[in-house]
Amino acid sequence: MAQNKNALIRYKTIDKCLQNQYRKWTLNDLIEACSDALYEYENKHSSVSKRTVQLDIQMMRSDKLGYNAPIVSYEKKYYKYDEPSYSIMNIPITENDMSVLSETVEMLKQFKDFSLFSELGGIIQRLEDKVYSEKTKSAAIIHLDKNEKLKGLVHLDVLYQAILKKICLKISYQSFKARTPSDIIFHPFILKEFNNRWFLVGRKTKEAPVATLALDRIVKIDYELKIPYLEENFNGDEYYKNTVGVTVLNKEEPKEVVLKIDRSNAPYVLTKPFHHSQEVLERFKDGSVTIELNVHHNFELERLILGFGESIEVIRPRVLRNRIRRKLGLALEKYKTQ
Repeated sequence: MAQNKNALIRYKTIDKCLQNQYRKWTLNDLIEACSDALYEYENKHSSVSKRTVQLDIQMMRSDKLGYNAPIVSYEKKYYKYDEPSYSIMNIPITENDMSVLSETVEMLKQFKDFSLFSELGGIIQRLEDKVYSEKTKSAAIIHLDKNEKLKGLVHLDVLYQAILKKICLKISYQSFKARTPSDIIFHPFILKEFNNRWFLVGRKTKEAPVATLALDRIVKIDYELKIPYLEENFNGDEYYKNTVGVTVLNKEEPKEVVLKIDRSNAPYVLTKPFHHSQEVLERFKDGSVTIELNVHHNFELERLILGFGESIEVIRPRVLRNRIRRKLGLALEKYKTQ
């Protein structure tokens, strides 16, 4: 059990003791009560030292934890609360505390699909009850991008557990091009999120290249316990270091990409780089800039560039420039007819 949790148990125990004004509490009584409380939680005898309880009392008296507990000693032997109605459990939550709790609850709820956070469920519910009993429910200040209708989210926890426990999977998978799903054996390495979609990264066999499966295309998952899990020290950061998005072109080396960003979008691109390799090559008097990336030329890179429309120009390589020009031309054609 973590030390900070032990301390909280002792604080609550001392608090409960001192609320009982009909008994005289010696330091030894408080030590014994704390030891008994820790035994209930840990199911083993845990001796609490005299020094520990003395420091606990000192901490409760201070404002470090916001308690400022009115603990006094009398007759040079006993301890009590100078205010009979006091309890550390009655400390009011400040408006700032409420704001922080509200936003924390909203962020924790984003992880509800993982059993890793399942034990937080009750805690989150109690926090919500506490927060909204203290103040009127208001709109969240922090808004996280989410889409509850996304398919495949139900598979998150099964896949997470398979990776954690190193279990091979039998996955029924239907790509966008396939008419019917097909079964594949898959050794999962990591889960990856990009652009509000989740992906499973792993291998079908030891000799097969690393593959990426979209969770929204997974129809069914079964554990394949008869096949030994493929042990591999897979490093996601290393694997995706030259990639925008999730499509890694294993056989291709990353290539130089030079882009010119107009004045209105230059600040956005400079403060939120397209990729960690991004470098500024030139700043122009009109406020526009040219930047250089060293990345794979994949589908996601093209989508990123096309998303900026007329605000961005591919300077080089010529192959990418021509590809983007062709796609913009085809888009323009769609607007030439009524």
